[in-house]
Amino acid sequence: MCGIIGIASNKPVSINIINSLKKLEYRGYDSAGLATLKDNIINEKKCSGRVEELEKILFKTPSNGNIGIGHVRWATHGIPNIVNAHPHSSEQVSVVHNGIIENSDEIKKDLESKGIKFKSQTDTEVVTLLITEALKASKPLESVFKTLKKLKGSFALGIIFKNFSNIIIGARRGSPLAVGYSKNENYIGSDSYALKSMTNKISYLDDGELCVLTKDEVSFYDSRLKKVNKKILTMSENEGSTDKGEYKHFMIKEIVEQPLTVKNCIDEYVDSLKKNINIVNFPIEPQKINKIILIGCGTAYNSCLTAKYWFEELTSIDVEIDIASEFRYRKIKFNSNNLYIFVSQSGETADTAAALDICKKNNVKTCSIVNVIESTIARNSDWVLPIHAGIEIGVASTKAFLGQLTVLYILCLKLAFIRKDIDGNNYVKNIINLKKLPEAIKTCLKSESNIQLMAKEFVSAKGSMFLGRGSSYPIALEGALKLKELSYLHAEGYPAGEMKHGPLALIEEGLPVIVIAPKDKYFEKTISNMQEVIARGGKIIFITDNKKESLNENIRFGLRVPHVDNFLSPVLLTLPLQMLAYHVALLKNCDVDKPRNLAKSVTVE
Repeated sequence: MCGIIGIASNKPVSINIINSLKKLEYRGYDSAGLATLKDNIINEKKCSGRVEELEKILFKTPSNGNIGIGHVRWATHGIPNIVNAHPHSSEQVSVVHNGIIENSDEIKKDLESKGIKFKSQTDTEVVTLLITEALKASKPLESVFKTLKKLKGSFALGIIFKNFSNIIIGARRGSPLAVGYSKNENYIGSDSYALKSMTNKISYLDDGELCVLTKDEVSFYDSRLKKVNKKILTMSENEGSTDKGEYKHFMIKEIVEQPLTVKNCIDEYVDSLKKNINIVNFPIEPQKINKIILIGCGTAYNSCLTAKYWFEELTSIDVEIDIASEFRYRKIKFNSNNLYIFVSQSGETADTAAALDICKKNNVKTCSIVNVIESTIARNSDWVLPIHAGIEIGVASTKAFLGQLTVLYILCLKLAFIRKDIDGNNYVKNIINLKKLPEAIKTCLKSESNIQLMAKEFVSAKGSMFLGRGSSYPIALEGALKLKELSYLHAEGYPAGEMKHGPLALIEEGLPVIVIAPKDKYFEKTISNMQEVIARGGKIIFITDNKKESLNENIRFGLRVPHVDNFLSPVLLTLPLQMLAYHVALLKNCDVDKPRNLAKSVTVE
């Protein structure tokens, strides 16, 4: 969940480290720091709070040096303060770390028994002190290698050394680490995005690998310290999407971008002339797929849950869904005829990546649906279906969620057609409807002024509830998740039919209840559940695509979205919920793009 940058150059690096840390702010963090090396002196600067505070410190007391490391930290071990911020330095070495050292307490006790003192509450400091001890008898690379053998857990590390002022060492186990190349300058970063402003030439460390950077060259080593070669990839240029432009926040910009990003996604997969979906090279012959298992976390899990309804309705394939953090610890009965699909915006989600790794070890076929095709999950999958949403900066995912839904629906249609679960006429009809989706999304966005009025109902509320049935149930979960993430207001998503089994006890006079009721086979039953809420004083916000439904006096607010077809209604019903969460957060003066305690790329368990 943290962000790492390291630069070895022929010129001062502190400004570029700061600029790269700003690019890593989207991950979510609570402190920042950097360390540079000049004249065999480690110059460390740290702060709690934002990178701009670190920038102010550097303005007053600059850090010189042509080699350095930087970090934005999301607290795991120890409260967010200056002492616990990274880098963690000794007289000999300075370290930045992404991940968790699971046996840090055990190592700390051992080091303390030898009289070694700790400054912080972090797990990272054990790495600093282990390397410091190893340097008494070994050179830097061997010292790091010896230290890694003692560590349990996941990590990406960036390390500089007082007496070896021309090198940075990077190491990776579990957490991602990229390497960038340029003339007279080389880099490490926790993702390629942090490096994009400086280079478009990158490599990725595989699990257990190390690298040694100087300004002129990069050397790679495997888990046995044997030298290896790495492929250099060229990243596409896409800097424009990282600017807020005329918008106040990245989140609202990304919401407004959704007609275009969904159109781009559809255009990548759908041949408009032939009315066909261009998905090929299935890892399993579609007719032989016994079961599909959809795996994700958070918003990605909600997209999986939505897709389950589509696969069940359109195909004859058995479908399961699983939360990645649960999947990785369950005793799974793997089957070579099952297709395991992993959904992740960043492609670096730690639990999802670990679940994928378990599947790979059991020799089953895997597919990833991701927004970052250079990511760990994409590179480790047998098959990749990118969502083509472009860079998403806001921590609370919006356009990536719609991208996930779009790709999952397209995959479902293709499988249904190949397996003859739907005929050619229905296949073409569904593709035609899919092509209408971007314009329908554009229409949804025109309701923002009405949603701003709705948002006022939530400012003084102590909580809220989101209700839906069928494929609207996961959209209720996603709507509640967005409101929680952005406004810090308690919100729960429920299947509307479950209200009478407990949650109805929470309904009281004035409680905002969002009822998601498209015109589908569940519509009348959802209306009945809504009446149960009205009878107990709940304040109804009713969202539907049913043009014939009249809005009665018991509904506080009503909102209609366009109707394309019932399969695509979850996509359109999501839009007002995203905008609602955004405007409630604005009214509550919350940090929309960087909600407290959260991170964009969740790279710890």
